[in-house]
Amino acid sequence: MDVVLGKNLVGGPFQPSDPPRCLNWDMWQGQTPAVQYIEERCQFTFRWWYEYSGAQMTDWGAHHLDIAQWGIDSQPVEIDSKATFPNTPNGYNVALDYSAGYTYANGVEMTVADTGRNGIMFNGTEGRIFVNRGTISGKPVEQLAEKPLPRDRFKVYGFDNLDRPERAGKLDAIVNHMGNFFDCIKTRKLPISDVESQHRSVTTCHLGNISMRLGRKLKWDPEKELFIGDDEANTWLKREQRKGCEIL
Repeated sequence: MDVVLGKNLVGGPFQPSDPPRCLNWDMWQGQTPAVQYIEERCQFTFRWWYEYSGAQMTDWGAHHLDIAQWGIDSQPVEIDSKATFPNTPNGYNVALDYSAGYTYANGVEMTVADTGRNGIMFNGTEGRIFVNRGTISGKPVEQLAEKPLPRDRFKVYGFDNLDRPERAGKLDAIVNHMGNFFDCIKTRKLPISDVESQHRSVTTCHLGNISMRLGRKLKWDPEKELFIGDDEANTWLKREQRKGCEIL
């Protein structure tokens, strides 16, 4: 399986300045190390600083890897990432170029990279399926177009309400998300995207970043949620909490 997230932003050095009066900069920084305000550390561009985010690996990755793992139906046990990094004072510090390879417990292999068409390519014995936010294509999809699944097949999710609109456009997809949410409130069933699956998806994103930043292959125990035989890597599973912002 191939997943493309896109390039990270490059920039700097940026000039420190006084924060705007409407912003409590100390509170905004939370547990991260206290530094002088730089406009590019805030708002949209916080994504390109490892202190606050994980760049495209956790940005687009939270979306794409969620779908990828939905299809894989397993957890990663080995991560082998490579990246180059900038060396610009007061500049974005996330990877310039990156690639992360994952091996799953069921034998599936996934590559996450920064070049190519943004999205997920499933490669299987019956053909390929490409998926991103606005597209789903490939031989299996074409076969469904010729012979669509009957509506009663949607009962597989455990809901009797089959009045959801076809997922043909973004608006219909939003209606389906909200419909699933309200169905779950009524029936007390788990939603299609539940807390556990989303935790696992973002964990996979972080594992790729940790492997990149340490510059080596890592083995992962998805049950204990610990790296195997790597004490240094395990220290990266939590951040040092700045005094006054501790979570007990």
